[in-house]
Amino acid sequence: MIYFEKGGSSLKLTPGEIRAGLYEALDLAGSRKKVIAVPPDYSRAHSMAGPITGMARDYYGENMTDILPALGTHAPMSEKELKKMYGDIPRSLFRVHNWRKDVVNLGEVPGEYVAEVSEGKVAYSWPAQVNRLLVEGGHDLILSVGQVVPHEVIGMANYNKNIFIGAGGPDGINKSHFLGAAYGMERIMGRIDTPVRKVLNYAEREFASELPVLYVLTVIGRDEEGSLVPRGLYIGDDMECFEKAASLSQKVNFEMLDEPLKKVVVYLDPEEYKSTWLGNKSIYRTRMAVADGGELIVLAPGLKEFGEDREIDALIRKYGYKTTPEILENTEGNEELRNNLSAAAHLIHGSTEERFTVTYCPGALTRQEIESVNYQFGNLAPMMKKYDPHSLKDGWNILPGGEEIFFISNPATGLWSAGDIFEK
Repeated sequence: MIYFEKGGSSLKLTPGEIRAGLYEALDLAGSRKKVIAVPPDYSRAHSMAGPITGMARDYYGENMTDILPALGTHAPMSEKELKKMYGDIPRSLFRVHNWRKDVVNLGEVPGEYVAEVSEGKVAYSWPAQVNRLLVEGGHDLILSVGQVVPHEVIGMANYNKNIFIGAGGPDGINKSHFLGAAYGMERIMGRIDTPVRKVLNYAEREFASELPVLYVLTVIGRDEEGSLVPRGLYIGDDMECFEKAASLSQKVNFEMLDEPLKKVVVYLDPEEYKSTWLGNKSIYRTRMAVADGGELIVLAPGLKEFGEDREIDALIRKYGYKTTPEILENTEGNEELRNNLSAAAHLIHGSTEERFTVTYCPGALTRQEIESVNYQFGNLAPMMKKYDPHSLKDGWNILPGGEEIFFISNPATGLWSAGDIFEK
């Protein structure tokens, strides 16, 4: 059922309109005595989930007893990040999702089904794991808040991904990531109906139908000045709600270009991007747009590590970003990768397939570290001076010397492709 919907490619929702829409939906949902909110972490700071969680807290008051940021494999939020994203919401409400330990298994999606939807790419069963607080906490409402936007693993982020992946466990996260990578990222990015989504829908239908989840989904786009603005708000408890949000996201978060891009410069905000685990959005969100033989320059002043998780960081350093066949071969031949399939999937997501070059300009990682994982190294200071992210505009720019580049100020906000991806 859809409790509230409002969206459009040229719409700009005000905070007042968002609050009114949220409260209208919560009124329809009925009185609740114990509510847990599951919003995103700081990697989705632009989602409006922070203010919306605050509005929900105002609505429920003391009946909102827990807030569980959907970290997935990401590091716990810092006090600075919590303050910036969630304002003055009492810190006593926040819980940290430990994806390796704090989970329960609701059931197993059969391997036969996974093989069917993946066209035989993988044939393992998939465990539906969620944070135990969602099952054992005694809540009569799970308010899942987040943004629908193109995603490399599942096609379009959010909906039940927020529960099964964002608040999921190691096997569920690992196997879902590898399923998407093995099936083919270009066949998934920006699609609503994908193998990974089918698996999660199966799990929700068969194992989690009793969980009282209400989804609050935003769609964020850019206005004429390049500022991020809320284009849609969809609140409901079923697939139709997600599909409507995803359809709008396809309109406002995709840029279909007339021809491949020869030179792309991407800026990674240092407060948001500290690892290639997140920073490689600059690669996989643009991979379908960069020309063969093209160049991608990544300005990454906050980059200090490869993986936010110590084990994943070590695997990235050991195996590096290679071609998909090489990574699949390494996965087949090495138990440590087979036991951490999300790391193997990430290596595929960060590959250029030797079509174009990636020059990373990090704030803290050394030349040796960058080159050891098969990227090119660029000195940050001169590159920031040459490609000043504060003076460039999103899209095409012609520099004083005549060089033409395509600039992206935040790769998390969109997807770029040479031509219509839905015709490929």
